Amino acid sequence: MDFTGIIGLIAGLGLIFYGITGLTDMGAMKSFIEYQSMAITIGGTIASTLIAFPISYFKKIPAQLKIAVQRNRYDPKKYIDMIVDFAQEARKKGLLSLEEKANGLNDSDSFLKNSILLIVDAIDPEKVKEMLDNELDSLDERHSQGWQFFEKASTFAPAFGMIGTLIGLINMLGNLNMDSTSGANALGQGMSVALITTFYGSLLANLILVPVGHKLHMRHNEERLCKEIVVEGVIAIQAGDNPKHIEQRLKAFLCERERGEETESGKKGKKEKKSKK
Repeated sequence: MDFTGIIGLIAGLGLIFYGITGLTDMGAMKSFIEYQSMAITIGGTIASTLIAFPISYFKKIPAQLKIAVQRNRYDPKKYIDMIVDFAQEARKKGLLSLEEKANGLNDSDSFLKNSILLIVDAIDPEKVKEMLDNELDSLDERHSQGWQFFEKASTFAPAFGMIGTLIGLINMLGNLNMDSTSGANALGQGMSVALITTFYGSLLANLILVPVGHKLHMRHNEERLCKEIVVEGVIAIQAGDNPKHIEQRLKAFLCERERGEETESGKKGKKEKKSKK
């Protein structure tokens, strides 16, 4: 589980709670609980999202939230090592020897498994590249539905917060004209209730919807990077490239910092071997 997201949510709610009460005035929370405002903001956001997206998108919400709170399952270094291992095996025993090794992979590595089996079946390299690129395009299309859903909902929430505020202001001014004796007290109380919906809309958008959408987008980028490494590596294995050259080519997908850390760890390992000798 990715505890940073949970810690961030708890910290955000805690800071808001502290800002409202100061940890001493618990009665101040009553001013921030307004069920009509919640209905306008949350209900309106759901209603607009229903108009914008089919019901099938809503059915995916539990799975998407699960992805958002899980740790990253895709490590590019792990996939580089696996590709190099396959390349060494193919260089020693030929492409047909990779079938048994590929079938032994976990279900989580199904893309790598299917990619290896394509070259084992001696499919034309251009056809393999085309098929794998189509898989990546489908991945983009499928995953984009998730983060676009939350990003669009995050634009509806503040809008309905403002609509609720306008409704509150209209009602407040109408009541003020009817009862002019209440004066500033009625004006202040009515303004406070009217602004609650804006608070709810901003809170819903910026503490839940936008972060979840961004996390889904980030998880997609992490998965796509690993699958791009697989595509590049499998094509190189099929072409019979040297495993060392394949490894160097795939490391270009890593950021400079990650490549630097790996180089540094390699140097330390060599120094330790020399010192043992």
